[in-house]
Amino acid sequence: MSKTQKVISFLTMLVLVLIGVFLIYVNDDYDANNQALEAMKSDDKVQVTGEDPLYFYPIDRTENQTGIIFYPGGKVEYESYAPLMRQIAEEGYATFLLDVPFGLAVFDINAAEKIMAANPYISEWYVAGHSLGGSMAAIYAEGANEQLSGLILLAAYSTADLSGTDLNVLSIYGSEDGVLNTESVQENRSLLPDNHKEIIIEGGNHAQFGNYGEQAGDGDATVSTEEQQKLTVEAITDLLAE
Repeated sequence: MSKTQKVISFLTMLVLVLIGVFLIYVNDDYDANNQALEAMKSDDKVQVTGEDPLYFYPIDRTENQTGIIFYPGGKVEYESYAPLMRQIAEEGYATFLLDVPFGLAVFDINAAEKIMAANPYISEWYVAGHSLGGSMAAIYAEGANEQLSGLILLAAYSTADLSGTDLNVLSIYGSEDGVLNTESVQENRSLLPDNHKEIIIEGGNHAQFGNYGEQAGDGDATVSTEEQQKLTVEAITDLLAE
């Protein structure tokens, strides 16, 4: 075998190994639990349709409908956020839960664009996300701020400069969150509009914004998942009602 052939062989093996490592990484995700799967069933309050996105449609919707497009956390099955999306829909707001490539919103930051284009009856739009999904929603919001009313960050922070926008921004995280880098939250706070709202859920952690069980490195919550999500929904609906 010539030197050139050896180099080609080595590079081919390296690429295959890297592909294998990547596939193992992206497939080692957090699965939605039974509560999440139950929340995906339609009833007399909310109709659930689609796959990408999962659309939670309030039966008693208002004429001037508000829509929320949600970016899931990194390597978390998007269905894990069905209970949260359903609870918001029960309050009268249409919610769209994205299924992002490889479970990483970074691969489809502009996913909200097609949702907005396909649903012209929605008169007001918010983007939202958990963890990595929240940061990617913020990046999308920077370029689409004129089409959006606001941004909702769950255990996330913005690296995009939104300080000069008119966006209504809400940041929520738990006091026991062991995954979120709170120093980064503080350092990047100036990138949000001056009138943004920040809520810390006492006893809440990182994972309980979704329904996928415990997350590596997270703190121990002292409130239930149900309570953390209830407080989250209350904060979000208060923002939307303003």
